[in-house]
Amino acid sequence: MTKRLRLSRGLAAVRLAARGGARYATSAPRLFTAAGEQRQQLRNDLALQTAEDVAATLGTMKGVLMKIGQMASYVDDGLAPPVRRTLSTLQDSVPPMSAELAAGVVTEELGAVPGEVFGTWDPEPIAAASIGQVHRAITRDGRAVAVKVQYPGIAQTIAADLGNVALLRRLLKIAAPNQDVNALIDELRMRISEELDYHREAANQRMFAAFFDGHPTIHVPRVVDELSTARVVTSELATGARFAELLTWPQHEKDLAAETIYRFTFRSLYQAHAFNGDPHPGNYLFHRGARGRVTFLDFGLVKYFTPEELRPLVHMVRYLCVDGDPEAFRRAMEQAGFLMPGAPLPTEQIVDHMALFYDTVRTPGVRTMTPGYSSAVARRYFDFRSPLAAYASIPRSYVILQRINLGVFALLGDLAATADWRAIAEEIWPFVQAPPTTAMGEAEAAWLARHGAGLSHFPERSGPPRSG
Repeated sequence: MTKRLRLSRGLAAVRLAARGGARYATSAPRLFTAAGEQRQQLRNDLALQTAEDVAATLGTMKGVLMKIGQMASYVDDGLAPPVRRTLSTLQDSVPPMSAELAAGVVTEELGAVPGEVFGTWDPEPIAAASIGQVHRAITRDGRAVAVKVQYPGIAQTIAADLGNVALLRRLLKIAAPNQDVNALIDELRMRISEELDYHREAANQRMFAAFFDGHPTIHVPRVVDELSTARVVTSELATGARFAELLTWPQHEKDLAAETIYRFTFRSLYQAHAFNGDPHPGNYLFHRGARGRVTFLDFGLVKYFTPEELRPLVHMVRYLCVDGDPEAFRRAMEQAGFLMPGAPLPTEQIVDHMALFYDTVRTPGVRTMTPGYSSAVARRYFDFRSPLAAYASIPRSYVILQRINLGVFALLGDLAATADWRAIAEEIWPFVQAPPTTAMGEAEAAWLARHGAGLSHFPERSGPPRSG
């Protein structure tokens, strides 16, 4: 079964690549004779037609192949704006499964058809993504909820995709030509199986909801435990604007939303010892006029860090950005496993290579995140021509943190987000804990004062909280 599925999906993807090749071959004579702006326009038109084909094909295929399209839509700076806009349709919603299939999963998991389990069930999904889709419902006691239903057979589909290494390598090379394809495949293998376990996802979401309970701008919907199973997660219904709408809002609204995302990312890492590793635009809802309030969705891909795993990361940022001690920074890199001990490279060269990742927080002052910066960070992350590459590696515990470089910074760059990121970071860094410097920081400080004692137990482990 898995072998046949792998062949059929592989054939569909090969046909997709072949259509792209034929499209360019047919247009080659016009490209050859055109010049200047006309040639560039022809190239842009071809890229847009290819992107539309990719979005239509991968959107219906779901699973790993769709995730590759999502990755290309918000990471690769080589894409023209119309191409990125086309691929961005994979971020928020894709063709859903039928109402009958969704109802079948609910029936199998919850023991009765949706109309009996819920007081009201909307058969039309409000969102569809790579592994499942979301339906609105009203519980029998009157609560508005969002019900995430896993596609039937998606586990077998993902196993087929992950077994098709040659195809994955080819598609990833097209989607993200500047990245290390083997590293991306390894990450997909390690992490995507976790997303299939909705018990785990519900436990992750419960942890984040409890940790950020009462936060002035960070909102995580609560899970409805009695209506959640291995393939269904039910949580309180959240509404809000999607990322594409946020892009049309005034800059101060975008800056506030960006500050909330930044605080969520690093407050989670440094205090909750956890990182939600899927920061693509479809996983946020935005609230205009609400002082930067953001609702965070989808907790299927969460990494938990032990204090021992987190300690060298804290040391690296402290030694480089606060203490200004290059040799201590190098030792922290070695302790974490990022750098081979005794590598025959001067410390100055190592710092020069790594400093770009810390550029927005090395010195105080207002800075604007730009697409150029986020792209430079991505290119530096995968710069295998650097002399450092022979002596550097990404330990398995930290692989998922590349999503900060490739996802969070890409989002903030798209928003042209402006803030004193160093000042905000000093509020969050456990070795500084500076007083607040923004209105949001003041509200967060009041929240910490109210809830700080209750946050002290989050969490000292490398696995998710128990799902019970």
